[in-house]
Formats: sequence, structure tokens, C-alpha cells
Amino acid sequence: MTGKVVVITGSNAGIGREAAVALARRGATVVITSRSELRGGPAREYVRRHSRAGDRIVLLDLDLASFASIEAFAAQVLDRFDRLDVLINNAGGVLSDRRETREGFEMTFGVNHLGHFYLTQLLLDRLLASAPARVITTASIAHRTGTMLWTDLERSGGYVGTDAYCQSKLANVLFTLELARQFDPAALTANCCHPGAVRSGFASAEDTRGFERFIVALGRPFMVSPRRGAKPLVVLAASPRFEGVSGGYWVGGYVPGVHRHRPSRQARDPEAGARLWSISEQYIEQTLRKGT
Repeated sequence: MTGKVVVITGSNAGIGREAAVALARRGATVVITSRSELRGGPAREYVRRHSRAGDRIVLLDLDLASFASIEAFAAQVLDRFDRLDVLINNAGGVLSDRRETREGFEMTFGVNHLGHFYLTQLLLDRLLASAPARVITTASIAHRTGTMLWTDLERSGGYVGTDAYCQSKLANVLFTLELARQFDPAALTANCCHPGAVRSGFASAEDTRGFERFIVALGRPFMVSPRRGAKPLVVLAASPRFEGVSGGYWVGGYVPGVHRHRPSRQARDPEAGARLWSISEQYIEQTLRKGT
């Protein structure tokens, strides 16, 4: 990875932070993200200390719940780096209560899918100019129980945190497979992964309560460490084995190695992938028009 530039969202903790350490150890310049210096500063020092990468670890502010923040972040990446080899769309969460992004989108859909979709669009030309480039998205086995509620993607008619989360993870897989269909794998590959159930700050007390909180607490003793959970991200980003490999859903976790699995039937539906892509573009275009 020497000489390569990697961007990892959601890298101030958990598997994103451990992936940053591992890729920096392999020689990459790694851009880690956080919503503020207060949150991100300790993460930057952690990654620098454990990777011994020094100034090759760059911290930039990014709030995926704000289009303005996404645009400012992308502008900084494009200004500071003349290449971008790997984009890892890793940030995400689950919420027990319905919240909204700065633009008024339901938060789980807005952050887990739409924010990453917009960020990828803004960085796409630089990725293609750095070919062969890779886009990796953290999905989840939860996508298998997800349903795209096309008439109400933002769950305004009735909100259940786990349903919104599973839908967003299904959206991650649909987005990945559609991105893979659109580009020659010699120029850009797109893959997603389930890292396993990871013992991290995911589903923290400030985000979940009740059923969601109970499920996380119940499973915590059986979860894998963030370092082990980061393995699929690291392998997909760095291994020569994945040169030209695109459109895959990969699973890590307790099972040694990283293995390709078949995603759900809904996730494999090309019409659903194209529909989600079109809707996402419309959401962004409509929002930008409102702001002009």
C-alpha cells in the first residue's frame, strides 16, 4: 500500500480505527474521519502510535448527517491529495428513536446509505483517475432481514429502529452491487462486507434503548474484537487477491479468513439496485436545488 491514499469513514473507533492502523502499517496514507477534533484527536494519536505512520495519518472532520460537511470533506480530500486509491464507507449506526439529518432525511437511512452515496459521488472522478481503485462498504448480515420500503424509505409512517437499520444495510449491498455493475473492474471495484458482530461502541447507550439495547447487551460476550472485525476491510482494501474482483459480499468474524457469500435475493435484484440509485440521486438533486 506504499504510496496509496485511503479514506475511511467512521474511523475514530471500532473496526474503522483498527483498519486504519493495519493499512497504515502497510505503507498507506490514511485519512481518518470524525465529527470533531475532540472525538477524532485521540483516534489520530492512537492510529499514529500503533502504526508508527506519523504524518501519513490525516484527520478530517466529516459528519455524514450533513451535506455541507460531506461537501467540505470531499473538497479537502481533493485539494490535499492528487490520488485516491481506496474509499472505505464504514460509518454507521442504529437508533432506537427516529431522528433526522441536517437536510431532514431519516438519520439511519441518511447516514448509513445516503451520506455514503453522496460522498462516493463527490470522490468518484478522483478514484477513477487513480485506477485501479476500490470502494468498500461495511454492510451487515442484517441486510437479509431488511426490506426496502419504497413508499416510505424514511419510515415516517412508523419507525422501528431495527427495521430502519436492516433496510439501510440492504441499501449498502444494493448500492455496492449497482456500483460494480456501472464500472469496469479494471478501473474501479466495489465490494461490501459483514465484519461479524463486533465488540465496539456500536449501538451505544446514547443511540439505543429497549429492545435494540437489550439485543446488543445480550450478544456482547460473544462478539469479536474490533481488530478481528476489521480484517475484511483490510483484506478487501489491500490484498492483491482482490484486484479486478467486484460486486461481492464478503464475510469475516469468527470464521478464519474472508469468504464470499451470496447476499439476499432482494440485494441481488438489479432493478432494485438501479431504483435505489435513481432515488438517491433525486434526493440529493432536490436537496441541492432547495439550497440554491
